[in-house]
Amino acid sequence: MSARPKKIARSEARPRVVRVSLGERSYPIRIASDGLGGVGAEVVKRTRANQVALITVPGVGRRYAGPVMRSLREAGLRVTRIDVPDGDASKNLAQLAELYDAFLARGLDRKSALVALGGGMVGDLTGFAAATYLRGIPFVQIPTTILSMVDASIGGKTAVNLPQGKNLIGAFHQPSLVWIDTGTLASLPRRERAAGMAEVVKAGALWDARFFARLERDAERLMALEPGALIPVLERACRIKAEVVAQDEREETGVRALLNLGHTLAHAIEKQMGYEEILHGEAVAIGMVHAARRSEALGLAAEGTAPRIEDLLLRLGLPTEIPRYDRRAHLEAMKVDKKKEGRKIHYVVLRRIGEAETVELSPAEILPARRSA
Repeated sequence: MSARPKKIARSEARPRVVRVSLGERSYPIRIASDGLGGVGAEVVKRTRANQVALITVPGVGRRYAGPVMRSLREAGLRVTRIDVPDGDASKNLAQLAELYDAFLARGLDRKSALVALGGGMVGDLTGFAAATYLRGIPFVQIPTTILSMVDASIGGKTAVNLPQGKNLIGAFHQPSLVWIDTGTLASLPRRERAAGMAEVVKAGALWDARFFARLERDAERLMALEPGALIPVLERACRIKAEVVAQDEREETGVRALLNLGHTLAHAIEKQMGYEEILHGEAVAIGMVHAARRSEALGLAAEGTAPRIEDLLLRLGLPTEIPRYDRRAHLEAMKVDKKKEGRKIHYVVLRRIGEAETVELSPAEILPARRSA
């Protein structure tokens, strides 16, 4: 019988703060294991709101909405809770319209703010609602998954899906605060933990070779949620995302596009699987290994780059091979990729571990007929 994962020790409670530097849109990412009780005062400080709508999914809400709502009320805010169905299939225009109706019914105005409590879907949906309701109101991210902590909650990308593809309707709208309590990860299933770690691996693979080596060293400790390994890794992954976003907030120079490593194929796989059979991080892991293999095949990366990435992902319990779907369906899905210009896609490749760039490739060049390439 396997041992239970260690809980996050309260001795690790001293907050670490990463700043996303964007001028007047700057905000802190607070990382600690000291609970959710202090979030209310920070929400008031960062948003100047007098009323808040807390958006969550039922499972997360049962565990964590109580302390968040108490903290918000103790800070003097009027609070309402709105649950949305779990799963990426909820990130759509119909669910968005239901949120707008709920906001109006509860009297939310321009002195109100939204708080996203949950994973990436909740953050994306809440952020886009905040960006568009009354032409924009503040929002706060309280991510409860590794994936949302290191990626989805940072950088201001908000969006919903269309039947034709993922994240095709969206806006840039930066949060006022990202509050990370690593204690929420104790209830995260191992599969969800692994999916989140795919985005951590991505950060090292495209930006920081020493960080990638640290992940190789501590993979098992990270999956066990050992605080001494986990908190510094979360901090560095958040700092990498913050560094990239600060350089290229709206993907105008090409630097931020590097964060799409693995995502072109990942989004196609998710679409083929209906956004339900595979987790986003699992699809990213597959897409990342494929990108590394293509990088080697195109003569851009040294031999051995792809096996090193694949080995680490396998240690984390992630899939690395493309599901056996029709190739033509994957190619069609890639044709609506957001990074597409004309018939080419700005595809992220690796030069080596810790260094990435984009090249223009057609969908057929990204996914050749022979998948071993």
